[in-house]
Amino acid sequence: MDWSRAKNVLICTFLLLNVVLGYQLWHDAQETAGPNLDFTSLDENTQRLMEEKSIQVLAPIPGDTPQLPKLSYTYVHSGEKGDLVQLLRPVDSKLVFTHDALVEALELQIKDIDNYQYDPLDVQEELVPGQADAFVLHPLVQGKWPLFNVKLALFYSNQKITGYRKIEVELQPSDEAKKMLPASKALARLIDGYLPRDSVVKDIRLGYYGQTFNSDSQVAAPVWRFMLDNGKGVYYVQMNGDVISPKTEHTEGS
Repeated sequence: MDWSRAKNVLICTFLLLNVVLGYQLWHDAQETAGPNLDFTSLDENTQRLMEEKSIQVLAPIPGDTPQLPKLSYTYVHSGEKGDLVQLLRPVDSKLVFTHDALVEALELQIKDIDNYQYDPLDVQEELVPGQADAFVLHPLVQGKWPLFNVKLALFYSNQKITGYRKIEVELQPSDEAKKMLPASKALARLIDGYLPRDSVVKDIRLGYYGQTFNSDSQVAAPVWRFMLDNGKGVYYVQMNGDVISPKTEHTEGS
């Protein structure tokens, strides 16, 4: 055996392995530190206010500004609460769901669940006695944007999903598409006049939301949803800069 040649092959192999591992470490560091810590999309005044008010933003600030229409939706079955339905075959619950795993587990028992998105930060009001523990999902507009007003609640106990409460709606686009307000500008508006001191913004998500009325027909607009940490608040900013806080259902214009 040519030991000198074998030694050279081993050295080259280890060098190549080190290059691959080094790239992977660099890539992981970029993934972790990149979007979460980049506030360059915020102007200097907003960054100064963040520091003065001790406001933290722990979520990436999206850079996309798609064109989206307003929409109307109608409750298929009159009312917005829905009935509790027990699953014929309870399934194992998980603290974190992938979309595919959730659909695979429940598609035979819950119609159209593949067009819903799991929302780990939303909560289910206790509308059904004794059924407060629930995972929340929202129907998707155009297969991508969650409609925050409407919830599919998956109730669980003893590590099993045992039932659900689903609100059936029909969606109809009701206006021409308009360019969305950049998330950075929506965030700046909240920091300037709405977020209290020591707020922690945990999630920024694009979707649809509208104030609800005592009617089967409702209207929703494209919004940026800003979720604060520890359930301390949620704010919706529309494309024209109007801000909605659902705790008061009060809209303030720009």
